[in-house]
Amino acid sequence: MPKHNDPEQNPPLFAPGNLAPFFLVTALFLFWGIPNNLNDILIKQFMKSFELTRVKAGLIQFAFYIGYFLVAVPAALVMKKYGYKAGLVIGLFLYSAGAFLFWPAAVVGKYGFFLFALFVIASGASFLETGSNSFIALLGDPRTSERRLNFSQAFNPVGAVTGVLVGTIFIFSGVELNKNQIAAYKAAGTYEAYLRGETLRVVTPYLVLGTVIFVWALIILMTKFPKVAEEAEPDDARSHGRAGELLRHPHFVKGVVAQFLYVGAQVGTWSYFIQYIQDYTHQPEKVAGYFLTGTLVAFGVGRFTATYLMKFIAPTRLMGVFGIINTLLVALGVLFPGWVGVGAVFLTSFFMSLMFPTIFALGIKELGPNTKLGGSIIIMSIIGGGCGPLAMGLIFKWTHSMAWAMLVPMLCYVFIAYYAFYGSRVRASELEAVRA
Repeated sequence: MPKHNDPEQNPPLFAPGNLAPFFLVTALFLFWGIPNNLNDILIKQFMKSFELTRVKAGLIQFAFYIGYFLVAVPAALVMKKYGYKAGLVIGLFLYSAGAFLFWPAAVVGKYGFFLFALFVIASGASFLETGSNSFIALLGDPRTSERRLNFSQAFNPVGAVTGVLVGTIFIFSGVELNKNQIAAYKAAGTYEAYLRGETLRVVTPYLVLGTVIFVWALIILMTKFPKVAEEAEPDDARSHGRAGELLRHPHFVKGVVAQFLYVGAQVGTWSYFIQYIQDYTHQPEKVAGYFLTGTLVAFGVGRFTATYLMKFIAPTRLMGVFGIINTLLVALGVLFPGWVGVGAVFLTSFFMSLMFPTIFALGIKELGPNTKLGGSIIIMSIIGGGCGPLAMGLIFKWTHSMAWAMLVPMLCYVFIAYYAFYGSRVRASELEAVRA
């Protein structure tokens, strides 16, 4: 009878000698969660300071996630040639530069300049996600890749909560003018000064963030990283794989679709959660911001809970059950807007928590020399985070109902449940091809 601590039966998450790089890279999951969810605050803030419609405000997410789409493959190529560490350092420098661009963007006072700054941040984050997810998945026994990645991804919600909390406290002023007050400000000639003051509130948090990220880049630059999996092989012995071969893996192709839909559901839900709360419960922006913070805390609790449950329940089965639960919860948000709907949508964050890392780990399984390229393509599918909010904004424009807009994430969860139970299965012929 095997012992409980037998490494053959219970392999460790990572080798003890890899503690420092594991810690430094795991922290990156927290760091990219900050700007991802500061966007939810920016949508509300820029709707006020630039007088935007919900559709135009949705361009914040589109500009951000198009960076992921355009840069993921170049990031993979850089890391293929120079290694994970080089890619992560480049990503951190880009991220830092984008954050610093918020200052000139605010001085100029142009919405388009802010969108460009967000694109630069996302370009850096694309390097980080492309490298970090694959690096962590490969930093140990393949049998623990889902658990290892879920553990590291569990720190992403910490960044998400940090971003929303910082935004709620330091960006939201709590001053929301009604039509009569706006008319009074205009009559007094102070309305433009009010709008400019609201725009300038975004600068300090991003300058602080840019400084922290720049310092972290220097720390990683000075730290020795191990070579993982394919990096450990000499170049002349390494099979580099081809993009066309990825199409022979249905579990990968469906994983790309599932990740596109998941990120669209996640970002769409969080982007408009403040609006949903205000539309149906008439709470002020700061209260709604704290509700958004709370749902992100639930997301973090869900990540750690899922990581623990995966010791006893297969990741595919757990994700399938969570996908069904979220389909039902969002349906409540559609059918019963108000406090019931707010509570239901609030809870979806707990059950969506395991989806990104699990889909990623399942999607790149058994890709062999195509792992980096496959991982970068899955990261490209994060463009769903730009498409989801736009789709929801358009539905709101047509129906004038944020509740009906929630149909977008509901349908996304239906496909994710399918992928978990059926679409993620690796065929025996694929295994033979990779091992040949």
